[in-house]
Amino acid sequence: MPASLLEIIDLGNGEVVLKRADDDSEPLVRISFSDESRAYLMDNGLEVAKAMMQAGIQVAAMIVEQGEMEIETSMEAPRILH
Repeated sequence: MPASLLEIIDLGNGEVVLKRADDDSEPLVRISFSDESRAYLMDNGLEVAKAMMQAGIQVAAMIVEQGEMEIETSMEAPRILH
């Protein structure tokens, strides 16, 4: 993916998106908080979404560094996170 400026936008309805700043295409990432989650997070939903996106980008970079062969092997079996 070519380098471009990314922006995080709080849509105000419990949804936070990550998109390229220079175009109006579909967001790259959507995080949607339920009403219950928003009540629990109070006004901190955007901060939580930022942390989630940052963690996701870091993990994606680590996966790319591991190389294509390991990615194909790890995708064969379903991954379950608890």
